[in-house]
Amino acid sequence: MRVALRRPATATYTFLLAAADPSGMEFTEGVYDLPVTLETDDGERVFHPSAVELEDGGLLLVDAGFGHTLDQLEANLDGHGFGLADVEFVLLTHQDGDHVGGLAPLVDRVPDVTVFAHRDDAPAIDGREAPIKGQGDRYPAVPVDVELAGGETFRTAAGPLDVVATPGHTPGHVSLHLPERDVLLAGDALTADDTGLRGPKEHFTPKLSQAIDSVRALADRDPETTLAYHGGLVEHGHGRVADLHDELDADLD
Repeated sequence: MRVALRRPATATYTFLLAAADPSGMEFTEGVYDLPVTLETDDGERVFHPSAVELEDGGLLLVDAGFGHTLDQLEANLDGHGFGLADVEFVLLTHQDGDHVGGLAPLVDRVPDVTVFAHRDDAPAIDGREAPIKGQGDRYPAVPVDVELAGGETFRTAAGPLDVVATPGHTPGHVSLHLPERDVLLAGDALTADDTGLRGPKEHFTPKLSQAIDSVRALADRDPETTLAYHGGLVEHGHGRVADLHDELDADLD
């Protein structure tokens, strides 16, 4: 198994929320937003898996969507000149079904793919434990090939991709930072709406105080642009994540 991974050694802002493009977009060279849509009782919802090009031309897919959105994901990849067979790695930001539900059908199509997840969420993903959310139904279990701890770095065509442990939304939530591109792939550690960048959704975040501490960890990275799985791409400028942390922390008090 070939893994391009390095383990760790021990004001005022203008918000630009990118419109959801059903075909996705390459928002910085080698980094792709791959939105998928789901019809619900409340209308259409958009979710934002993403992909980062690897040095060898393959892809690292960040989150897998739902089982029945795999065709949309494949169409998005095709629009950028890729196919599912180009996916070498899948990195799951956490165990929730809207991120993991598409993993089993993807692995069926691409059996040699390597699956990464944080060690604290891996038991829910691979079936050793039940997911912490949901009503008893679960997505198909899939083995996690490499368990992460946070602090790892992948080598990609877009530069180093750092794994940042951001627990709170789930015990093993991670976010991903591309420092050379000033880009954060937040997962659910941050969200976005038409006002710009927002905090994690309180109703779906069992340990809110811990999740706000995780926003502080992301503020230390000080990205200029964030892709939120719920909300999409936000170009918010430097300093905004730190200010957001302070707002969330004050509201918690």
